Amino acid sequence: MLKQDKLSLGILLGLLTPAVAFFIYYLGVFLPKDLSLGDFFDLLKGNKQLIPKVISICLLANGIVFYLYTRVRRDLTARGIFLVTLLYAIVILLLKII
Repeated sequence: MLKQDKLSLGILLGLLTPAVAFFIYYLGVFLPKDLSLGDFFDLLKGNKQLIPKVISICLLANGIVFYLYTRVRRDLTARGIFLVTLLYAIVILLLKII
């Protein structure tokens, strides 16, 4: 996968990587506390201030993937990842304002 250099691949990776990081975060932090995934979503619904923080943590994975693609000089893919990361950042700012 590191051999392809497409903007669409970067956008796809930028969207999927935080979702995977979200479930890894859930498995590492909340599953050991015997909190089911449904209860975790209820916790997020009930505590609106927690949502931007969880999204920010999940975006760290985008930084890692972005770093990997810039190291192997796949600039179009890295540009797509960066674009989606900026869109996530705008969403985080809007959630903090609301």
